[in-house]
Amino acid sequence: MLPGIEIIPLTAIGEVRPHDDLVSVLQNAIASADTHIMPGDVLVVTQKIVSKAEDRFVRLEQVIPGAEALRIAEVTRKDPRLVELVLSESTNVLRAVPNVLIVRHRLGLVMANAGIDRSNIGDGEGELALLLPVDPDASAARISSAMGCPVVISDSFGRPWRMGVVAVGIGAAGLPAIDDRRGHLDRDGRVLEVTQIAVADLLACAAALAMGEGGEGVPAVIVRGYVVEGTPRPAADLTRALAEDLFQ
Repeated sequence: MLPGIEIIPLTAIGEVRPHDDLVSVLQNAIASADTHIMPGDVLVVTQKIVSKAEDRFVRLEQVIPGAEALRIAEVTRKDPRLVELVLSESTNVLRAVPNVLIVRHRLGLVMANAGIDRSNIGDGEGELALLLPVDPDASAARISSAMGCPVVISDSFGRPWRMGVVAVGIGAAGLPAIDDRRGHLDRDGRVLEVTQIAVADLLACAAALAMGEGGEGVPAVIVRGYVVEGTPRPAADLTRALAEDLFQ
């Protein structure tokens, strides 16, 4: 727990199904945690339960891989049907080597497998894959409006030159997803020239300490005590413009 900040896991959520009322699910989980939304609370919700509620499931047996998917599948040693889904969700393939497929998602996110998930997505007939929400910022805005608090939708990302995954905010509403401190002064009176704080990512990481990355079954967390200041900005503002891509 960070000084002055409390992380409250919402454990009574269970398996979210397509077209479930996610707001009601979250409200019931908050009541089961014997708490309520307070001023200053931020609700962090995993992408997975948002995608489930929005029925972003695809049955792999219904996917027909094209020639490009077959070619990349041979290189990456991945299921050609999964590769076809990745391509359909992406604008560019950045890296394709054995066991690795890095793409630029249609949302601008650079990520493995276009964020498509096949773990912890519930039982179903046939093989299922789960796509990202169509518009995570819009999803966050709907939840935020109904819950009356800022919302961050989190997902797990790998990072260049670093092992392991961390959580990032792919959707946000009711808070500045990025806090631009350029022009402010540091403690020595120097003008900050490049400092921009990825607030949504920091909140997602804090929440991930309670959520876990495996079978913990904690898909939502209240972060209490973080002071939210500034004009709300969506998580899309965290995506670096393609013209500023330093690694092309």
